[in-house]
Amino acid sequence: MTLTQDTAATPPTPGPREGSVPSLSAVRPTVSPDRLLADLVPPRHFAQARFSTYRADPAHPSQTTVPARLQEVAREITAARASGLKALFGRRKAAPAVYMDGGFGVGKTHLLTSLAHEVTAALGDGSVAYGTFVEYTNLVGALGFLPTVEALASRRLVCIDEFELDDPGDTVLMSRLLRELADRDVALAATSNTLPEALGEGRFAAEDFLREIQALSSRFEVLRVDGKDYRHRAVVTESEALARDVVARAAAARPGAVLDEFDDLLAHLATVHPSRYGALLDGVELVALTGVRPVQRQEVALRLVVLVDRLYDRDVPVLLAGDAGQHLFSEEMLRGGYRKKYFRALSRLGALAEEGRRLAA
Repeated sequence: MTLTQDTAATPPTPGPREGSVPSLSAVRPTVSPDRLLADLVPPRHFAQARFSTYRADPAHPSQTTVPARLQEVAREITAARASGLKALFGRRKAAPAVYMDGGFGVGKTHLLTSLAHEVTAALGDGSVAYGTFVEYTNLVGALGFLPTVEALASRRLVCIDEFELDDPGDTVLMSRLLRELADRDVALAATSNTLPEALGEGRFAAEDFLREIQALSSRFEVLRVDGKDYRHRAVVTESEALARDVVARAAAARPGAVLDEFDDLLAHLATVHPSRYGALLDGVELVALTGVRPVQRQEVALRLVVLVDRLYDRDVPVLLAGDAGQHLFSEEMLRGGYRKKYFRALSRLGALAEEGRRLAA
């Protein structure tokens, strides 16, 4: 992986009023296929997540039963590895496939990473692949379908976080990929905010792809995780805006900070493939943005969602100056087919912004 500036001889763009703060908009990351595979590990934000650290809400019994079931799944996976060969009579029991559904911030990703950590502890590094739905589709784009199958078939467990279908092509692609992996006795675990049989609704003509969606959903044991958003939906647009000079000074005072105009960063994201947004944040400890405003175009908003996910994965706090009004995303977006992506992004961005405000204070 290499990082290059827009112009080799030009240093990173300075932030407003502070000449020494680098800018994300000046960085163009290139990422090798090997790095895409190596990055399929639980995110830094959940490095310490374990079943023992999951705090179940007694008001929601599923928060107790689901972790217990996932621990059984971990034992099934490790036992299957230990048994090695198929049973003498008939096939060995199919590898488990579980699908956690629930609202935002109920701990699904904590539980998914706990499963990944438990299997890794038992079977060793390289036994688990962990990524978001988008990261897997990007991997197929970088490697090709069959090389991706071969690379993932060597894992005992493949975890897919934020399982979402945004277009018909992704429906067919992920359906094929997971069928291939299941046929090779790879265990599967996924999270989403939508039940499997409802994937694709409101985004495209789901009935045209009903067969693929149904076949995909039949692979999974659905585990419903109920509860309230533990982040309390700290929607950043409802917080008091920070002044531009406060944000600039805070960025200048913190090592590893970057400072960008919001519009400049949005324009830059359009020139970087989303599979490289993680590499864009290499070495970044704080993202400061000025001129934050409501996003009007959906393709721009979706790129911003991917960036927020990568920021959240890496525990990178943010500082925001500007006027986003009541919503960073429009009311039409929040009612549309991608609404769950936008609400997830608002919840996560709110949490990162609160951490940024704490650091600035």
